[in-house]
Amino acid sequence: MGAMLTTLLAFLGACLIVAAAPGPSTMLIIKQSLRSRRAGFLTVLGNETGVFVWGVCAAFGLTALLAASQVAYDVMRIVGAVVLLWFGVQTLRAARKGEAHEAESDEAEGKTGWAAYRGGLLLNLANPKAAVFAMSFLPQFVPSGAPQLPTMVLLAGVWAVFEIGYYGMYVWFVGRMRGIISRRNVRKRLEQVSGGVLLLLGVRMAVES
Repeated sequence: MGAMLTTLLAFLGACLIVAAAPGPSTMLIIKQSLRSRRAGFLTVLGNETGVFVWGVCAAFGLTALLAASQVAYDVMRIVGAVVLLWFGVQTLRAARKGEAHEAESDEAEGKTGWAAYRGGLLLNLANPKAAVFAMSFLPQFVPSGAPQLPTMVLLAGVWAVFEIGYYGMYVWFVGRMRGIISRRNVRKRLEQVSGGVLLLLGVRMAVES
């Protein structure tokens, strides 16, 4: 029991380090949180669904196939780059047109919520680094003698739940800053910065080997 608790604490510490490292998912969550807390949190849920999916795939050894195939990895890398570029362009267009400031009906908000969840999920699943990382990350925390498959699936669930809480603080913080962020010029600048960063991340993913 003591060994399991030590392993769990070490795993949660590693999850914190992983979550704290800025990346495409972080930028997308912040970008959607600028629209609303609901959109931000649903983006988090979509992203963590992807984290859990890759964790389960790693448990079954499926991500090893991706890591072993350069063609498959490159295809996913290009798809991921296109997704990032698309999000970047959409964010910059919204900033230019002021779409983030328009009031939305309940129906439109519902569509926006689904789009936010789908965007978080798509961005994570289209990132081959997330798949390969899950394959190398999770096995390190399987205790000696423990069944690997169920333990890795359990760790994937813990990882996803932990990041929901962690990224949820981003959404909460943006919401708390709403009095400042709601100013038209401030929000426009933030949208421009997040869109630009998403574009740069997309270009980097496209050109890296």
